[in-house]
Amino acid sequence: MLSNEWLQQEGDAAILEMHGERLAFSTDSFVVSPLFFPGGDIGKLAVCGTVNDLVVSGAKPLWLTAGFIIPEGMAREKLQAVVRSMAETARGLGLPIVAGDTKVVSSNDPDNLFINTTGIGLVYPEAYLCASKMEPSDKVIVSGSIGDHGAAIIGSRLGLEHDESPPSDCAPLTYLLELLRPFFPYIKVMRDPTRGGLATTLKELAAAAAVDLLIEEEKIAVKAKVRAITEITGIDPYYLACEGRAILIVKDGTEKDVLATLQKHPLCREASIIGTVKPGKGDLFLRTALGGTRLMQMLAGTPLPRIC
Repeated sequence: MLSNEWLQQEGDAAILEMHGERLAFSTDSFVVSPLFFPGGDIGKLAVCGTVNDLVVSGAKPLWLTAGFIIPEGMAREKLQAVVRSMAETARGLGLPIVAGDTKVVSSNDPDNLFINTTGIGLVYPEAYLCASKMEPSDKVIVSGSIGDHGAAIIGSRLGLEHDESPPSDCAPLTYLLELLRPFFPYIKVMRDPTRGGLATTLKELAAAAAVDLLIEEEKIAVKAKVRAITEITGIDPYYLACEGRAILIVKDGTEKDVLATLQKHPLCREASIIGTVKPGKGDLFLRTALGGTRLMQMLAGTPLPRIC
């Protein structure tokens, strides 16, 4: 019903052309529970989430807006802490929040806070990122360990102590822009694996490009605390949200240089080349540590609601 040429791009941001420039335009809503978790809170998450959607579209973030749906009875101190976190995160990026709105709604849960953020960024001239550019032999790179954010939320809900629960990877990806700018001509597409995690994001890319992706379990970094939580709960780490990671599909032959550049940054020391694009029809396969091959689908349902 809402179909148009911009929605059909199916990217993390719409790419709009104006006066010879390309702008990236993205909006997202954040409903995480609990509001405060190891490594972040809903305020930091709201800024980073929209900023990262712009970055993986090849755009430098320029402006943000913020809208708050506030439950009746929410403690003023909590709301102030969330807004302060948003302000500090945006200020650290030199990114102004230029407009906002608040609405108060009745709710039985005084922590039932929702935040919407919208961002506009300027796309780098060298960046033409699109899933349709993917072709066999291209390589798949992930910028760090996976599942950290999802595991942090699970740990918070289980009441684990901070030293038992992994911190969220919630962080802005803006550093990637200058780091990877020399490689933009060789980067086919970038994504941040939020809802649905690594597996869902890669499955979406494979389907969009009508190719298969084969990833290697032994090359994918999963931290010990994340692994422990997922084994206890029976949740697959490949489907847990990340909030400070990027997936890159790069031209064959450039992957080692891209990886070496990524690993120079402290947030990317666990970056790795995890797979290859294959001819196919849109399937995602995981080669397991035991040597078998597992067909992976997109996340079905919501095993972990209100995660981001």
